[in-house]
Amino acid sequence: MRSKYTMEWKNEKIVAFRSALIDWYEENKRILPWRENTDAYRIWVSEIMLQQTKVDTVMPYFERFMSWFPTMKDFAEAPEERILKVWEGLGYYSRVRNLQAAMKTVVTEMGGVVPNDLEGILALKGVGPYTAGAVLSIAYEKPEPAVDGNVMRVISRILEIDDDIMKQKTRKKFEAALYPLIDPEKPGEFNQALMEIGALVCTPKKPMCLVCPLQDFCEAHKVGKEESYPVKVKKTKVKRIFLSSAIVKIGEDKYIIEQRPETGLLANLWQFPTVDLAENNEAMKLAFLQKYGIELQMESEPITHVKHIFSHLIWEVDVFVAQAIHTQTTELKTKTVTKAEMEHLAFPVPYQKMWQAFLKEETIQ
Repeated sequence: MRSKYTMEWKNEKIVAFRSALIDWYEENKRILPWRENTDAYRIWVSEIMLQQTKVDTVMPYFERFMSWFPTMKDFAEAPEERILKVWEGLGYYSRVRNLQAAMKTVVTEMGGVVPNDLEGILALKGVGPYTAGAVLSIAYEKPEPAVDGNVMRVISRILEIDDDIMKQKTRKKFEAALYPLIDPEKPGEFNQALMEIGALVCTPKKPMCLVCPLQDFCEAHKVGKEESYPVKVKKTKVKRIFLSSAIVKIGEDKYIIEQRPETGLLANLWQFPTVDLAENNEAMKLAFLQKYGIELQMESEPITHVKHIFSHLIWEVDVFVAQAIHTQTTELKTKTVTKAEMEHLAFPVPYQKMWQAFLKEETIQ
């Protein structure tokens, strides 16, 4: 059954649309490591990585991931510290935790075979409609839509869908519109082609309509309103948090680090001791003493300032270097490590930036 957006499309038009899209894709698709084959494990990993992350960023992560965990079983059985390390820097760490939990289910309960039906794959932890559609269409040639941001942009322009794409219910409208359009013979290529044309041609600003193979099908282009779509209501203001963090040295080659809580933002990752921003150094030293039981001798000026934007908040962090004069036991998960030991632990991006600034400062000195 067709949605209201494709009711007027005759079969000949649908066939021509599919042909124009897939022919363009075959000529212009990028060479990407997850396109080397259609193994469900590789497709699944790549699609989880690509959520909220750019293709160029994902490529080296994907290749490293596959070298560390060549099979689903390797990944399912890996310790959490190892999977966090391979994901270090990609952010949204719940993705890799959910991915491992789901793959453990596949390995232990499904004989290592990813489900090839919508109900089965959606039952796995962390798998939503987009991931399910991508895996089913690309790995198993099932005619299921895969609606991501690129696809919504392309289809909203072609069909003039003016619903707010930030609303969850809007995705259902896109899926309904795509079911009659998706090529039943080549659903994987169809979905990838839509994603690709959104990434390369039908871009958010200044879309390249003159070279777009879907120009004749695009309602927004006909009226010169390409950049009015998709409709996206602006988010509310994000919260800004001001922090002080210290790279605390013990002797010449030991550093105090802290493991974040098991739940919440950046769960279980490691960081340098961090407190709320204080008015002056004395107040800051007191804050570190009260929170960590560490008496510090601090450099008077921060070595860098790190700004990190999450989806719902912004961190503004002044970064200091300090020497521990005295430490006492606290309930916090702190430990002392060398530089070499730190290489095997997973740190969030803002703390990686702090460490790099410290190493640079150390080199200069």
